[in-house]
Amino acid sequence: MPPVLAAGTEEQKQRWLPDVLGGKKVAALAVTEPGAGSDVGAISTHARREGSAYIVNGRKIFITSGTRADLLTCAVRTAGTGPKGISLLVIEANGPGVVVESNLDKMGWHPSDTASLVFENVRVPASNMVGGENEGFAILMRNFAAERLLLAASAVAIARAALEQALAYSKQRNVFGRPVCSFQVNSHRLAEMSTGIEVNRTYVYALAARICKGEDLLAEAAMAKNSAVDMAMWVVDKALQMHGGYGYMRDYPIERLYRDIRLYHIGGGTREVMNELIARRLLQRQ
Repeated sequence: MPPVLAAGTEEQKQRWLPDVLGGKKVAALAVTEPGAGSDVGAISTHARREGSAYIVNGRKIFITSGTRADLLTCAVRTAGTGPKGISLLVIEANGPGVVVESNLDKMGWHPSDTASLVFENVRVPASNMVGGENEGFAILMRNFAAERLLLAASAVAIARAALEQALAYSKQRNVFGRPVCSFQVNSHRLAEMSTGIEVNRTYVYALAARICKGEDLLAEAAMAKNSAVDMAMWVVDKALQMHGGYGYMRDYPIERLYRDIRLYHIGGGTREVMNELIARRLLQRQ
């Protein structure tokens, strides 16, 4: 629950965080909607104030851990249109009116459930609002920088796993009487894979240290995500190619990595939206 940690009251932190951090409850972030993905400002799930509560109606989609979540940090519209009318409410996922419509069948990331959710007149105490009313977008943007850097770090890890698979396979697999790794085209490719991993790992670590100091790194996190994912997709593809036909078989871990890495240029903000953020920040500095 990073938004609660960053912007919640002490009472909210004490109420929710111990159970989540202790593994007693599962929390999920519910932002994406059928008509609003990377364009967070376009969300339409509505929260209407009624006395000491909000009445929430709407839909969410592609919600990680949504089928098993106990708590949903939900982006809702409390005023007007665009980013300035968005607020964050923590909703009890097992409460009346919250419907898990489906557990979506994905190409990869099979251990991670992804839900489609419906909210039908869900009554949420006003005390469950994180930050002030209409302040949700700014809180989410700060959260997204850390989330995107985490995705960049995960992409580096996937690339490292793919390299290890390629190294192990190319050392033991013989073709034309020699190990696959002994051919220069393959040994040089392994060197390039390792270089890309180390360069991106170093950048991710440097940004992580700066984020921990409280710096605003929305554009830099977008750069790290795009760069690391580009690198990881290339590394995984070349590692699979080095396996030959075996790489296409589900018996080999590289096949799973090939499916899993594809999500990274979509989840947490598409590659195109990341470029837009980078360009906007760049032009503002000139």
